[in-house]
Amino acid sequence: MSQRDANLSIDEYFHLYNRGNSKQLIFKSESDYRRFMSLLYISNGSYAFKLRDYRDSPDLYQIERGDPLVAIGAYCLMPNHFHILVKPLVEGGISVFMKKLATGYSMYFNRVYERTGTLFEGRYKSKHVDSDEYLKYLYAYIHLNPLKLIDPEWRSKGLADIQGGREYLMQYSFSSYPDFVGKPRRERVLISNEHFPRYFKDVADIESEMGTWMKYQELN
Repeated sequence: MSQRDANLSIDEYFHLYNRGNSKQLIFKSESDYRRFMSLLYISNGSYAFKLRDYRDSPDLYQIERGDPLVAIGAYCLMPNHFHILVKPLVEGGISVFMKKLATGYSMYFNRVYERTGTLFEGRYKSKHVDSDEYLKYLYAYIHLNPLKLIDPEWRSKGLADIQGGREYLMQYSFSSYPDFVGKPRRERVLISNEHFPRYFKDVADIESEMGTWMKYQELN
């Protein structure tokens, strides 16, 4: 399925991702992560926006953004790349959302770090989620990404400290995993679970699933 077709498939699910040009860092500080997350919210709407108009806003997650373009099921931000699981809600929703997101963040990043040029490695990539099994797997794949920061080789050998891994993921603020395990925070508004299948009946079920994958070797 081409990327153009993906943007027209309202009833389908897609894994979106991109990384920094030449694998460069795209997040250098907590403020960078926070800005990208706020842009996940603001960019996902039918209204145009200019962030400079909201400099005095106490909470960017309260900005009126219009009708959402996509439903976000999960996301994770890493130092040099990101992952987002989405379901388009309008025709062309993915394309418009990602253009607003990439443009807004690139302008912010270049201004803060006094740089010019391309930030991301080309246009975002999209993978069509073609099965229920793959969709459920993506919740684990996306949310387990931060474990590479504490053990770069864990996917080839499994994670030795499963409980420690669970605690690390819960404290990792730059993904949607804390929202899935009931941690109260304003970023919860980014997730639209009502547009996705309910694979986990409660927090214990989610933690059990994640623990199983942490033990598994060669997660690709």
